[in-house]
Amino acid sequence: MINKQQIMGFDSGHVCPVDAQHVLMPEVREAFLAMQSDAHEQGLDLQICSSFRSFEKQLSIWNRKWLGELPLFSLDGDLLELDTLSDIDKIHAIMLWSALPGASRHHWGTDFDFYDKTRVEASGHPFKLVTDEYETDGPCAALATWVHANAARFGFYLPYANYVGGVAREPWHLSYKKTAEHIQQHFDLSLLTTLLTESNIQGKDAVLAILPELVERYTYNRGCAL
Repeated sequence: MINKQQIMGFDSGHVCPVDAQHVLMPEVREAFLAMQSDAHEQGLDLQICSSFRSFEKQLSIWNRKWLGELPLFSLDGDLLELDTLSDIDKIHAIMLWSALPGASRHHWGTDFDFYDKTRVEASGHPFKLVTDEYETDGPCAALATWVHANAARFGFYLPYANYVGGVAREPWHLSYKKTAEHIQQHFDLSLLTTLLTESNIQGKDAVLAILPELVERYTYNRGCAL
């Protein structure tokens, strides 16, 4: 079973290869492959575009966004002006689209982002992992419809299916429910506090001041008053 260091993304010993680029926990890998095979029979090319992510990788994303090296966007996709945001505003702007290091579900090996590789390549447009690609006539729309209808048969669910005041809606994010819920029950907030205190995360004091709220609102997607 996954240990606390693995839950925080400091150790990848709990995951195994799914393909050349992606890794998941063994039971999640098996469930994904079964779902992928079933999707293939329906003419859908179910592939992973993001799976396990280490603490250091997530930290790099966070720090680059905090420093303005990567853009920040509003819920509506509008570019935000970094200089106009307080530290608290900046935290929420980052976490709308990117997880806090140590509190990302992608550390767990239970979660991944999916897409229809064949249809994306046939579209002739760069893949951006945005909602439009999973709706109406988007290249991943047919796959998203099928996955949303069939994910539960393979033990998966969509933790960010709806925006409830936490993470923006992610119709591409799947989680292996049984294992993810077990991890969530054993999530160690005190360890996360220690790890972030010892890290070089940007905005550290502001993050630590509201850390329990951030885990509830974004990792667990329990939201807040809208």
